[in-house]
Amino acid sequence: MHGDAIRLSFFYAAFFMFAGIHLPFWPVWLAAKGIDAAGIAFILAAGIGIKVVVNPVIAHFADRSGARRSIMLALAAGANVCFIAFFFADGFVAILFCNLIFLALWAPVIPLGESLTFLAARAHMFDYGRVRLWGSFTFIVAAAGAGVLLAGRSGELVLYLLLPAAVLMLLSVAAVPDVRAPPAAGRFAALELIGNRPLLTLLLACMLSQASHAALYAFATLHWQAAGHSETVIGLLWAEGVVVEIVLFAAGPAVLRRCSPAALIALAGAAGIARWTAMAASTALPVLIFAQALHAFTFGAAHLGAMHFIARRVSPAVSASAQSIYSATVMGLGIGLAVFAIGPLYAISPAGTFFAMTVLSAAALVPALALMRSRD
Repeated sequence: MHGDAIRLSFFYAAFFMFAGIHLPFWPVWLAAKGIDAAGIAFILAAGIGIKVVVNPVIAHFADRSGARRSIMLALAAGANVCFIAFFFADGFVAILFCNLIFLALWAPVIPLGESLTFLAARAHMFDYGRVRLWGSFTFIVAAAGAGVLLAGRSGELVLYLLLPAAVLMLLSVAAVPDVRAPPAAGRFAALELIGNRPLLTLLLACMLSQASHAALYAFATLHWQAAGHSETVIGLLWAEGVVVEIVLFAAGPAVLRRCSPAALIALAGAAGIARWTAMAASTALPVLIFAQALHAFTFGAAHLGAMHFIARRVSPAVSASAQSIYSATVMGLGIGLAVFAIGPLYAISPAGTFFAMTVLSAAALVPALALMRSRD
């Protein structure tokens, strides 16, 4: 493997080690701090939504300068300093404020890293999926390991597991190659990309598809705990979803020779209908194992399709802005609004919350199929 690919693999491994603890168990820490279901949903939604404002602004400066690594390093360092504040935060308002500041610094790092990875892959002819899969692998290790460590212990331990992962992330950013894009000229790049109709169709399809994961991200751990599953089993369920994602990323070149990026996104919508309907119907372990296996398609296929669509259709000079718009709208606005909306619904009907995710997956199929039919 090329040296740049190795260093970028380390970056993804470190970033998703943090995510493997944070995504499934951050609601557990919030609950341990006395935050109720509606408050947890609000904090998570506000944190996700901060991407909508921050990511395009940071990406604009990255595209105008052509730099990626130096900006990523400054953001990661600031996020590590901010993370310490969580050890002293108490109460809804203080935790909400800390979460917003931390994610304003943390969130832009991954879209800049995605842009840098595709720039390096284009220069040195290595496959994105086989670099990205190392992030999925460490997500498994982190989710399963955190589940074992948290079994029978206070949810406040989550913070102590996240701290070393955040430091490792900072070290990995310091090691990424300093690959630069041609500096973008002209006005705010995000405004130029808004006129790209196929890109807008892609964003709508992916926003709906990824938003259908809101119930999983916000409440699956708490839902499975209430059903009597242990933290160890829950960690393994999260890990299982990423195992199948790794398989898809490893097979990425072969899959993309047979399946267009748009077709992968349509596949994600179809798989979502099956996955969320199953999770709404039952919390029995065999059903959850089946549902988590579909993560390869509901998340993995949509993400792989979107990344390759952007790489093929967007100029490298504005690639940071394209990646950040994707992150802001799909992983920020879409998921943030969905998480905010389902907080009260989950308190009334956990099963109804997952049925609502089925509706979002069905809606995602409409723009995905339109993108498949478009000659663009």
